[in-house]
Amino acid sequence: MLSREQCLKEYGSDYYIQKKVESGELFRIDKGIYALKKHIPEIAIVSFKYPNAVVTMGSAFYLYGLTDVIPDVIDLATPRDAAKIKDKRVKQYFVSEEFFKEGIDHIDYEGYRISVYSKERMLVELLRYKSKLSYDFYKEVVLNYRKILPTLNIQEIQDLALDAPKSAKVLDLLQSEVL
Repeated sequence: MLSREQCLKEYGSDYYIQKKVESGELFRIDKGIYALKKHIPEIAIVSFKYPNAVVTMGSAFYLYGLTDVIPDVIDLATPRDAAKIKDKRVKQYFVSEEFFKEGIDHIDYEGYRISVYSKERMLVELLRYKSKLSYDFYKEVVLNYRKILPTLNIQEIQDLALDAPKSAKVLDLLQSEVL
């Protein structure tokens, strides 16, 4: 994917960008976003459009294969002082600056780089937001976490849980429902 600025450097002007679009060599994917391919996954477009946000919650669980529930919107975490994202495709989670940066990982999704919280961080998020999730969804994800537990870094999970808001609740749930 290319931003308008990258296209201007590559093609010289909006006129030449438009000519490339008309000829089918370039595709306008979203406002100010172009690509050499016509079909781009929605999550890749949103990640490109909001590079300072991190994929979280249902979208991250789906990317990691911890649920088969396809999210209606893309869940993005941003620092608490970030501007509100006015995009119908996005549900925004505001996170404190210190905790926002912890556990960020980058994955390759269909050839596109996406910023997403690590599986360890997402386990902590699952426990933090337990009361806001449907019981069936929560149980499905917890059961899938139990299956992959040997591949996870338990020390990292505990460190993240200690740093998280509601850390006592998270540690208690971690002990009683996952480990």
